[in-house]
Amino acid sequence: MNLSRLDLNLVLALRALLEERNVTRAGERVGLSQPAMSAALARLRRHFDDDLLARTGNAYELTPLGAALRERSATACDLLERVFASQADFDPATESREFTLLASDYGAAVFGAELARALHREAPGIRLAFQHSTPAAVENTATVLSTVDGLLLPHGIIDGFPAVDLHRDRWLCMVADDHPDVGDELTLDQLARLPWAVYQRPYDAPAARQLSMIGISPRVEVSVQTFQLLPHMVEGTRRVAMIQERLARKAVRSAAVRVLPCPFEAVPVQEAMWWHPVHTQDAAHIWFRRKAAEVGATLMA
Repeated sequence: MNLSRLDLNLVLALRALLEERNVTRAGERVGLSQPAMSAALARLRRHFDDDLLARTGNAYELTPLGAALRERSATACDLLERVFASQADFDPATESREFTLLASDYGAAVFGAELARALHREAPGIRLAFQHSTPAAVENTATVLSTVDGLLLPHGIIDGFPAVDLHRDRWLCMVADDHPDVGDELTLDQLARLPWAVYQRPYDAPAARQLSMIGISPRVEVSVQTFQLLPHMVEGTRRVAMIQERLARKAVRSAAVRVLPCPFEAVPVQEAMWWHPVHTQDAAHIWFRRKAAEVGATLMA
């Protein structure tokens, strides 16, 4: 397809029509009259050879193609906004801009908090927005990355996109302060026998991966989707969990738990920030990546 023959204003019209499902409201949203938006809908129908919006009674419903294009048109608009917001020069002391990061609660609490403090001191006009990462970040990485400035994930989950390394962390085991069976150290036999609380998402179950490599299948009693819930699922029980050391330092202040070295060589976490190649030459994003790397180095120090 030759993009030079396309009117990119139709992308904005397409998104508005598919999200509003009403020609008048869609026109108001993008600043077009009702006749102009009707004409845009007619052009879109000819282009796709599909009604996109089908009248059902007094309302419009999306056709199957319209439903598929709804998310794609939103992604395309977000990507176009980011492309045309790119800058040749960037002065963090005077510029105003928002950077959006996808992260787990671990990434936001450990790295994100330090990054936010650094930006507060050095770039008063810069805003940070953290969003919780979902399985879509792995299943459809290119689309997700095109709508944000970065994705915080350890190495080993995605590849094929540029990344900057941030910091390393090691795994510790966590048990209740008053655990009746665990003394000053844990054994592999105890890891196999004790019930577990685990961080569990469809694409990332670090405890299970680590244990499977040494032939242990954890007997999971509780699974959660945030690392910071793990201490509360361990407190007052016979459960054991694995947690990153930097987060564990915070956890022991919020729950009656203690941390112990893992009784095996757990593969450490290498946290990184991944981004879409569309951002690579943007001066603001270059500065942001450098600042992220500096904050990561500070954490390591």
